[in-house]
Amino acid sequence: MPDEFQSSKPIYMQIVDKITVDIVRGKQKIGDKLPSVREMAVQMGVNPNTVQRTYSELERMGIVETKRGQGTFVVENEDLLSEVRGSLQNKIIQNFVEKMEEMGVTKQEMMAYLKQYLEEDSYDNPN
Repeated sequence: MPDEFQSSKPIYMQIVDKITVDIVRGKQKIGDKLPSVREMAVQMGVNPNTVQRTYSELERMGIVETKRGQGTFVVENEDLLSEVRGSLQNKIIQNFVEKMEEMGVTKQEMMAYLKQYLEEDSYDNPN
């Protein structure tokens, strides 16, 4: 089923983000083979060239490696994947802080709101 893409960011980078999150969450495990370029293009509803660019970017980032004649695989490097997880977490936090600051929320208020949100009974932790 094709995903909906945002017009504000290149599609290949959105797919990079999706695959990276899948790897960090364990949906794609270390050493797993990614779908072929054609398979992924069909899954995502994009041109195969877009997926090829996605895989090239993931390889440049060191997250995947292509083995000639075999396919593209998640690298077997726990330290790198741990770094990627930390980087994603920092981006999410940075985005949150920037958005809250745009609304005029102080750091102390952010911490209080976040603490309150996490302690609420209605909060459903997805992990």
